[in-house]
Amino acid sequence: MTSVAISTEWALTIVVIFGLLWVSFGWWLGRNNKTLDDFMLAGRNVGFAFASATAMATWITSNTTLVAPQLTYQFGVWGMIGYSLAALGLILFAPMAKRIKALMPHGYTCGDFIRKRYGFWAWIIFLVVSLCYAFGWLVSLGMAGGILLSALSGLDYFIGMSAILAICVAYTLLGGLKAVIATDFVQTIIILCGVILIAYIGITDIGLDVIYNNVEDKSPQLLNLLFPAAIMFLFNNIFFGIGEIFHSNVWWSRAFAFKENIGKKAFLTSGLLWLPIPIVTGFVAMAAFSLDVYPESADMIGPLIAAQILGKVGAIFVFIVVFSALASSLDSLLAATSDLITKDIYKGLINKNVSNDHLFRFSKYSILVLGVITWLLCIPKVATLGSLLNFTGAFVASTIFPIVFGLYYRRLNGVAAAFAMGLGTLCGLIAYFVIGFYVAALTSCAVSLFICLIGLAVKDQQYNWQQLQSEE
Repeated sequence: MTSVAISTEWALTIVVIFGLLWVSFGWWLGRNNKTLDDFMLAGRNVGFAFASATAMATWITSNTTLVAPQLTYQFGVWGMIGYSLAALGLILFAPMAKRIKALMPHGYTCGDFIRKRYGFWAWIIFLVVSLCYAFGWLVSLGMAGGILLSALSGLDYFIGMSAILAICVAYTLLGGLKAVIATDFVQTIIILCGVILIAYIGITDIGLDVIYNNVEDKSPQLLNLLFPAAIMFLFNNIFFGIGEIFHSNVWWSRAFAFKENIGKKAFLTSGLLWLPIPIVTGFVAMAAFSLDVYPESADMIGPLIAAQILGKVGAIFVFIVVFSALASSLDSLLAATSDLITKDIYKGLINKNVSNDHLFRFSKYSILVLGVITWLLCIPKVATLGSLLNFTGAFVASTIFPIVFGLYYRRLNGVAAAFAMGLGTLCGLIAYFVIGFYVAALTSCAVSLFICLIGLAVKDQQYNWQQLQSEE
């Protein structure tokens, strides 16, 4: 393994400076939050530039900056292409965002839709699926913060993980979705500049021919387009990415928060801009064989290679880029998961007559509690980022067709939707442990679709779309 690229002192300095900047910015943005809509949905008034930036920045996660290089290092060409096709989730969600805004102008969460569209038991299963996914993603992001600091500076994993969680919890708590979206805008600019710079220097300094020849000599299977596991990963990741976005309150909350007629354009733009980024970040991993960099853990390959290419000063820039990418997703997930806990669990199951003022306060408490729970779950570091994240694929892929059919067709009923999500998830988990992570989402999605089609054939429910319009 290569030596660390920046000193511990520099790493701590960057973390402290960024922490103070983001927390101060969050406080400034949140000082005018007076209502639940202000805090949860940024006043439902987000314009095109901020809408596109927050969607893109949120999808540039530990997946893109750390896991994409990891899986390219493991699966080669199909690894980077497979990750780039996760852009289909954003692109396909674009028309759905418009539909969601039209059907539910007063909505808050994806849970609102499932409860009104399918009823109690489908809603409960959906909440279990959503929360399992949310904690899987939260933990992967917290772990990624620790891995980043450890890989680039040698700073202890526990300190890095604790720092990024504390910073994101603080400014999300102070500013709500306004702070999340505004910081995402700045973070998007940093990320794009960093990715372009790293790719350009890597290609010019090392050369495509040199990278190709070294991979062909030392690990030729990475260039094999018939690599079976990699092909399965390619299709699995497509459905995983679509499931992540279609079901997650991270994206539904943005559909509710964006101005009228903004959602479709914003998600389409962000998807097209995001598409090449995993290819660029994944390509970085191919240079490992030319630079003789062999990490102790595969999920460290991205920042280590980038730091090696750019040198000591460049490593600081890499640190800032990856830190920004992680923060842009962690803050969004904290806010969106807090909304689910506040509106669906607390109001929906515990205190149905609670006032919006009380929900406003409870939402802040839930962000803090989420941060603490995530911190506790991150401490053991029991898995790599790739394996942890792909475990959640079995959950999210089962929701794709219940949501699509539920938004566009009246026929599908709650019993079929509940079985589709429940059995789809169960079969996906079995496939994950029996076959491998690269088929979990694929299996879950196939089973869910099969059950939905049976449900459509057996019973013709004519759902009344007006039931989605209520403000309760």
